[in-house]
Amino acid sequence: MKKYSTLFLKAAVVLMSLPVLALCIFWLPSSADYFHIPVLTGLYLTAVFYFIALYQTLRLLGYIDRNMAFSDLSVTALRNIKHSAAAISVTYTLMLPLIYPIADADDAPGVLAIAIIFVFASAAVAVFSAVLQRLLRDAIDIKSENDLTV
Repeated sequence: MKKYSTLFLKAAVVLMSLPVLALCIFWLPSSADYFHIPVLTGLYLTAVFYFIALYQTLRLLGYIDRNMAFSDLSVTALRNIKHSAAAISVTYTLMLPLIYPIADADDAPGVLAIAIIFVFASAAVAVFSAVLQRLLRDAIDIKSENDLTV
């Protein structure tokens, strides 16, 4: 496989990080008086988990470039992505009771719906990466068994 075969995917991952980084730098500090401190902390915490997942995705794409896709390093990267996505889901689930009064005060149920969407989307990513991790682990086991067969 060519070294630049995953260049488009790496560029997409970097482009996915830019809006979240811009929100964390510009929008969240300016809206500190609107959000409560625990909600603001939760939003920054989910951004940290998001960047961890994106970094692990870049590492995984690097392993694919180096023909190390079927290695324990790839399984570890998928496990870290799974844990980050699950942490985002748990964080937003814990923030839902804090977001509800904000949405109720402004009569904006969409705010609560967006938080629920983040819970289910990150849970779906966690489940998908868990399935991929299990499939990759099984493929590595089959490959090692075939390497030992004479």
